[in-house]
Amino acid sequence: MGADTPQKPTTMTPNTHCDFVLPAEWAPQSGVQLTWPHAATDWKPYLEEITQMFLQMAREIAKRELLLVVTPNKAATKAQLAKALDSESMARVIIQEIDTNDTWARDHAPFTLVSTHKAKGFFVKNHLLDFKFNGWGEKFEWRKDNAINLQLYYNGVFHAAMENHTDFVLEGGAIESDGRGTIMTTSSCMLAPHRNQPLDKGKIEERLRNQFHAQRVVWIDHGQLMGDDTDGHIDTTVRVAPHDTLLYIKCSDQVIEHYADFCAMERELQALRTDDGRPYRLIALPMVDEIRYDDERLPATYANFLIVNGAVIYPTYDQPHNDQAAAEALHQAFPDHELIGIDS
Repeated sequence: MGADTPQKPTTMTPNTHCDFVLPAEWAPQSGVQLTWPHAATDWKPYLEEITQMFLQMAREIAKRELLLVVTPNKAATKAQLAKALDSESMARVIIQEIDTNDTWARDHAPFTLVSTHKAKGFFVKNHLLDFKFNGWGEKFEWRKDNAINLQLYYNGVFHAAMENHTDFVLEGGAIESDGRGTIMTTSSCMLAPHRNQPLDKGKIEERLRNQFHAQRVVWIDHGQLMGDDTDGHIDTTVRVAPHDTLLYIKCSDQVIEHYADFCAMERELQALRTDDGRPYRLIALPMVDEIRYDDERLPATYANFLIVNGAVIYPTYDQPHNDQAAAEALHQAFPDHELIGIDS
């Protein structure tokens, strides 16, 4: 436990002894972080329902790997988890008491780079990158969530060095990696206001390439869900899967407002090529039938799944035809993974 003091923001460069890469999400994992809902978050009106969903996720994650839970009330959250998980799974749970604004760990947690060091045989070393989280362009309170990573680091939770890049706004849901040096992102998110101005597209791409040791950055210019506060995170529309596969949201209903934009996104993906010049294998996920809350369309999507060791945890929406079609698409992309649907 414990680690060195975080370095000042730097640009890492590859060398012959150490080659860092942002792994694909299906790579073996040591653990997953959940940031727990509580009454001081926007989840307050339906806190019981969202807590039950988090407990379902916790149960499935802790069966397979470590689960790190960040919560402002350790005792209460531990009691909830102990009631829902068996003793073997509870032994894999780490609970850290830290005050939080919200629950989106994919967006405020650090990125993990993996290094294969060949100078003294083969071993894997992790290196964490801490970017700035600012509530998706200062739309919501964010300062407590932005401070989580450093508190976890000084609490000795991470078995890795952590590098400070909090001069640059980047959420985990904003990028996808194939594990081979290709980073995918969306222009609607990365160029949105209140993130990284005055940096332009070229400068932002340079930062992504340098900090993730990427060979290339692929930009998607279309496909934004109505009601999406993230400004079009790629993890809501296009996801990378093994064997040069892209899972993407397909809109088939010509009368809905998404149709033209998502057809344009589909054409973009059809025109994309892999790093060695081949077309991607494309697998379509259905678009969720309209779900509204307070007269606003919710950005419900089947693309916002989580891959854990041996399983894919994916959202369902009580839409049997669509839920089944999403499961079939995910099975095509991840035939060796167990599929776990959780009502979202």
